[in-house]
Amino acid sequence: MATRAVSADVAVVEVLNARNYVDWSVLVKTYLLAQDLWDVVEEDEEDEEDEEADDKFIAWRKKNATALHKIQISCGWEAFSLIRNTTSAKRAWDTLAEKFKPKPGYYNDFHQYQPLFDAVWSGDWNKTNEFLTLHPNAIRARHPYSNMTVLHMATKLEHEHIVEELMQLMSEEDLEITDNGGWTALAVAANMGNLKIVECMVTKSKKILSIPTGTSNMTPIIMASLSEQWDVVHYLYSVTPPQDLMPEKGPYGAGLLCNFITGMKFGIALKLIQRCPQLVFTKGHYESFPMTGFMPSAFPSGIRLKFWQQWIYNSIFRSIERGMFEFTDSVLQARPDLVWIANQIGRNPFQFAIECRQEKIYSLIYRLDKRKRTLIGNYADMSNNCALHVAGMLSPLAELDNISGAALQMQRELQWFKEVETIVLPRIKESVNDNYMTPRELFTKNHKELVKEGERWMKETATSCTVVGALIITIMFAAAFTVPGGNNGETGFPIFLHTKLFMAFIVSDAISLFSSTTSVLMFLGILTSRYAEDDFLKSLLTKMIIGLSTLFISIASMMVAFSSALFIMIHKQTWIVIPVIFLASVPVTLFIWMQFPLLVEMYISTYGRGIFDRRVKSRA
Repeated sequence: MATRAVSADVAVVEVLNARNYVDWSVLVKTYLLAQDLWDVVEEDEEDEEDEEADDKFIAWRKKNATALHKIQISCGWEAFSLIRNTTSAKRAWDTLAEKFKPKPGYYNDFHQYQPLFDAVWSGDWNKTNEFLTLHPNAIRARHPYSNMTVLHMATKLEHEHIVEELMQLMSEEDLEITDNGGWTALAVAANMGNLKIVECMVTKSKKILSIPTGTSNMTPIIMASLSEQWDVVHYLYSVTPPQDLMPEKGPYGAGLLCNFITGMKFGIALKLIQRCPQLVFTKGHYESFPMTGFMPSAFPSGIRLKFWQQWIYNSIFRSIERGMFEFTDSVLQARPDLVWIANQIGRNPFQFAIECRQEKIYSLIYRLDKRKRTLIGNYADMSNNCALHVAGMLSPLAELDNISGAALQMQRELQWFKEVETIVLPRIKESVNDNYMTPRELFTKNHKELVKEGERWMKETATSCTVVGALIITIMFAAAFTVPGGNNGETGFPIFLHTKLFMAFIVSDAISLFSSTTSVLMFLGILTSRYAEDDFLKSLLTKMIIGLSTLFISIASMMVAFSSALFIMIHKQTWIVIPVIFLASVPVTLFIWMQFPLLVEMYISTYGRGIFDRRVKSRA
């Protein structure tokens, strides 16, 4: 344990811990003697009879409080926890002495056993075995500072071969010995995540699985889950008797469940809940319920729920908000009726998934038959917002920020609106909420600024690309009539007409000219579009995809034409031609690096399989 800082007026230079009791007690006693406070530590407590009228008692009480305070602030966290509720300086002193004062002959014993601890420290089993052969009882000897046995030390140092050999020599009771912190060697191994050592000890004794640590009251499996040693946790869970995790055995089952949820191990958490449902509403360590691993406080609803129901229902909505598909899927499969529960504003889980824009979780609605989907879509919350109204609200900023460009963001919003539109009845599309707005009117109001941003983004991109396309048209058109090598003065045909490189030049020139012309036309179409909401669904994005694609083709073919012409004219000077051709690939590479990811994203978003999975299968 880390040492706590000590202020200037404290009696010691180092707070009390498991290693320094002898020096600490001398310093504190000297300080209390100097302040005339030691007598309250040595003497029995004053009789409290008629304490208000007894000046002597009042004086004793003041000195007792002063001495107790000095002792308390001279303790480390572990020592202080032992005397936190003590009101007597004498009892506090005696308690600390009993816990930390070395026992008579302790140091002499350690001096005798020091070669054993040195051998274990260095990982030398031969010397360890020789010592234990001569002194069999030394296997239970303790280190004076930490109270560790040789098994604790070998475990902490991860000397697996020594642990294996010690298991042959130790009894099951020897494995139950704890150090100063109340930790068994198994707890140390579980906390460190050494699966081999854990398996070795558990094979020897199953009883140590249920021995908790001294101050924190946590069993080895809980220690392993706290430190996220999940391979050890899975093993210990498989060998821990189920009854040890029941609520009547203490906070261990609930504490383990809370750690599973906090560590997002929802599969094994669900198995534990199925084994013992009562754990959901059982307090674990720190007086907290398991579902507080990811739930806000309980919410009020139109139906008065039982306490444990509130916790479970809250967990579902929190898992939807965070996009925890596996957990939500498992819960809804186990309890299909939960699709009808409502949160504090009256929205069911699928409406809440629409609000949070969690498409994977929303896709679970397609497991239901058409009738149930329609009922969910038509269901209105406390403000008379149906599912289509919710889809008409703006996405959370965290979800929008994951999409490149305002046009693609607007497209995604339209995709959500159109998808939800398929599950509601036609008359619901014209229904109004408490603000007298239809779903489409609500969508238009909430997305007005996003439409403007999308229009600005599209026009700025189209304008920049139009300039590039126009320059390529000009260059390629001129290059078609000023061919490399010139024309034959008698026939008027190009001199290199019958060479393969010339054909490559003329074909790539034509491709570049035609594709750049197409690109410019597409970008002009974008600049002159009306920019209605529905245009962002496919029309505008299709034009942008064609424009960027043809612009990329025109740039690439222009570089091919340039390289072909250069090779025709100076093909004998390869030391010049090859580097120049290599440099010609740089513009193409830069275009791919800067624009190609956007082009791919637009294509997938517009013509891909979509974000909704109508054939969703369980992944729990």
